[in-house]
Amino acid sequence: MAAIGRAAGWAAALGLTAGLSACAPMAVDGEADVAQAGDPCGAEALQDLVGTSVGGLEAEALPEPRRVIFPGMAVTQDFVPERLNIEVGPDDRIARVYCG
Repeated sequence: MAAIGRAAGWAAALGLTAGLSACAPMAVDGEADVAQAGDPCGAEALQDLVGTSVGGLEAEALPEPRRVIFPGMAVTQDFVPERLNIEVGPDDRIARVYCG
Protein backbone atom coordinates (compact mmCIF):
# COMPACT_ATOMS: atom_id res chain seq x y z
CA MET A 1 0.00 0.00 0.00
CA ALA A 2 2.86 2.39 0.80
CA ALA A 3 4.44 1.68 -2.59
CA ILE A 4 1.22 2.74 -4.33
CA GLY A 5 1.17 5.97 -2.32
CA ARG A 6 4.80 6.69 -3.24
CA ALA A 7 4.14 5.96 -6.92
CA ALA A 8 1.16 8.30 -6.88
CA GLY A 9 3.30 10.97 -5.20
CA TRP A 10 6.00 10.68 -7.87
CA ALA A 11 3.40 10.78 -10.63
CA ALA A 12 1.91 13.94 -9.14
CA ALA A 13 5.34 15.55 -8.82
CA LEU A 14 6.20 14.72 -12.44
CA GLY A 15 2.84 16.05 -13.61
CA LEU A 16 3.39 19.30 -11.69
CA THR A 17 6.87 19.68 -13.18
CA ALA A 18 5.54 19.11 -16.68
CA GLY A 19 2.72 21.56 -16.06
CA LEU A 20 5.05 24.27 -14.80
CA SER A 21 7.38 23.89 -17.76
CA ALA A 22 4.41 24.66 -19.99
CA CYS A 23 4.22 28.08 -18.28
CA ALA A 24 7.75 29.05 -19.29
CA PRO A 25 7.77 32.10 -21.56
CA MET A 26 8.19 31.34 -25.22
CA ALA A 27 10.39 33.51 -27.40
CA VAL A 28 8.75 35.33 -30.28
CA ASP A 29 10.71 35.71 -33.54
CA GLY A 30 13.81 37.78 -32.79
CA GLU A 31 13.38 37.82 -29.00
CA ALA A 32 15.66 34.83 -28.51
CA ASP A 33 18.50 36.75 -30.17
CA VAL A 34 17.97 39.74 -27.86
CA ALA A 35 17.82 37.58 -24.72
CA GLN A 36 21.03 35.78 -25.67
CA ALA A 37 22.90 38.93 -26.65
CA GLY A 38 25.52 40.07 -24.16
CA ASP A 39 23.99 43.53 -23.69
CA PRO A 40 20.22 43.45 -24.28
CA CYS A 41 19.56 46.64 -22.25
CA GLY A 42 22.37 48.84 -23.56
CA ALA A 43 24.36 48.92 -20.29
CA GLU A 44 27.74 48.72 -22.04
CA ALA A 45 27.21 52.09 -23.67
CA LEU A 46 26.37 53.65 -20.29
CA GLN A 47 29.39 52.48 -18.29
CA ASP A 48 30.70 56.06 -18.27
CA LEU A 49 27.98 56.79 -15.68
CA VAL A 50 29.83 54.69 -13.09
CA GLY A 51 31.46 56.99 -10.56
CA THR A 52 29.33 60.00 -11.43
CA SER A 53 26.94 61.71 -9.01
CA VAL A 54 23.39 60.44 -9.05
CA GLY A 55 22.29 64.09 -8.84
CA GLY A 56 23.34 64.59 -12.45
CA LEU A 57 21.50 61.51 -13.71
CA GLU A 58 18.65 62.20 -16.11
CA ALA A 59 16.75 58.95 -15.64
CA GLU A 60 14.04 60.00 -18.12
CA ALA A 61 16.64 60.01 -20.89
CA LEU A 62 17.60 56.38 -20.21
CA PRO A 63 15.99 53.50 -22.12
CA GLU A 64 12.95 51.70 -20.72
CA PRO A 65 12.53 49.46 -18.85
CA ARG A 66 14.87 50.87 -16.23
CA ARG A 67 15.23 51.20 -12.50
CA VAL A 68 17.52 53.25 -10.29
CA ILE A 69 18.40 51.31 -7.15
CA PHE A 70 19.42 53.22 -4.03
CA PRO A 71 21.16 51.67 -0.98
CA GLY A 72 18.72 49.71 1.17
CA MET A 73 15.96 49.95 -1.42
CA ALA A 74 13.78 46.86 -1.81
CA VAL A 75 13.81 45.51 -5.36
CA THR A 76 12.35 42.44 -6.97
CA GLN A 77 14.74 39.59 -7.72
CA ASP A 78 13.23 38.75 -11.09
CA PHE A 79 15.63 38.76 -14.03
CA VAL A 80 14.54 40.89 -16.98
CA PRO A 81 17.37 40.90 -19.56
CA GLU A 82 16.08 44.05 -21.28
CA ARG A 83 15.84 46.05 -18.02
CA LEU A 84 18.55 48.61 -17.31
CA ASN A 85 19.59 48.75 -13.65
CA ILE A 86 21.52 51.69 -12.24
CA GLU A 87 22.81 50.94 -8.76
CA VAL A 88 23.70 53.88 -6.53
CA GLY A 89 26.36 53.46 -3.84
CA PRO A 90 26.26 54.83 -0.29
CA ASP A 91 28.28 57.85 -1.46
CA ASP A 92 25.45 58.92 -3.86
CA ARG A 93 27.57 57.96 -6.85
CA ILE A 94 26.57 55.43 -9.48
CA ALA A 95 28.29 52.20 -8.50
CA ARG A 96 27.08 49.84 -11.21
CA VAL A 97 25.15 49.82 -14.50
CA TYR A 98 23.90 46.41 -15.68
CA CYS A 99 21.10 44.46 -17.35
CA GLY A 100 18.71 42.34 -15.39
